Amino acid sequence: MTLIQRSLRRFTVRDLILTAAAAALGIAVKTVVTPLIHIVSAPLLIPGGALAGGLYMMWLIMAAGLTGKRGAASLAGFVQAILVISAGGTASHGLLSLVSYTLPGLTVDLILFLARQRADALPGCFFACMAANIAGTISVNMVFFRLPLIPLLLSLTAAALSGGAGGVLAWHLLRALRRFNIIPEI
Repeated sequence: MTLIQRSLRRFTVRDLILTAAAAALGIAVKTVVTPLIHIVSAPLLIPGGALAGGLYMMWLIMAAGLTGKRGAASLAGFVQAILVISAGGTASHGLLSLVSYTLPGLTVDLILFLARQRADALPGCFFACMAANIAGTISVNMVFFRLPLIPLLLSLTAAALSGGAGGVLAWHLLRALRRFNIIPEI
């Protein structure tokens, strides 16, 4: 049995459906929000994804919170990569999407693991989403933009603020879903 097969065995069918739904919602939000953000980000010479990233990175936190399973954010990021590669369009970076979409998911799982938290604690959600957006911004910058220092620092600052805000929003959504018994406590 391969490592991937062993890893996926921890997820129930319900977990896989919720993870796929969170991944798809992240891509759907990205396609709507990013062009609107470009109105603000283009004059500042920063990528729109850095500024809007919190609104779609939050879905990686949602995958982790909806399932309560370690690795759910990584799986959601991988599913997002497969979705954008197969659908094409402006969100796709070709096969490099496997890196630029999966890396933020891995980052969420790593931060939650290192903090010994799950996606039910506000600090964990805040820092995991912040780190995911920074990781995504760095990976896209290294491959595509190669921004000069000042715009890069501005971009990373925007990514940190947006990612933190996305983590807070995800935490509030997960808390509301738990309060109304839509998802169980983890």
